[in-house]
Amino acid sequence: MNDLTLFNDLFDGFGDDFAFPTLALSKVLPNPKVDVKEDKDAYTLEMDLPGKTEKDVDIELKNNVLTISSEAKSEKDEKKEEKEEKKEEKEGAKWLIKERSYSKFRRSFTLPNDVDCEKVSASVKNGVLVVKMPRHEVEKAKHIEIKSA
Repeated sequence: MNDLTLFNDLFDGFGDDFAFPTLALSKVLPNPKVDVKEDKDAYTLEMDLPGKTEKDVDIELKNNVLTISSEAKSEKDEKKEEKEEKKEEKEGAKWLIKERSYSKFRRSFTLPNDVDCEKVSASVKNGVLVVKMPRHEVEKAKHIEIKSA
């Protein structure tokens, strides 16, 4: 398989008794979009993460599944924002429009068999996460000769 398989389905799946699928609200909310490029030496995944740094993002690779996630703002940041809002209210200022928010996300990808998992690397620059996944030669199937008995 040479394509990355996306796990972010709208539905969690079917229940044990083939009931109707359940809607996963966390998957309906916007997730960061990705671009994946393939060349002869590597796959490159790019994900827009405006305002995030390397400290805000977690990348895990287990059993050939790459998972990129980020939690919501820390509790410390939320308390700081509450204090700033109270201070602004005392000064007579109020928000007219407040559209920016911080939310958590989790995206998982099944990597192709030709990815060298030991050499996967990641970097963040200008709000863009870049994950490099070098390729290696995949072992070809061995042909077994059948002898008559």
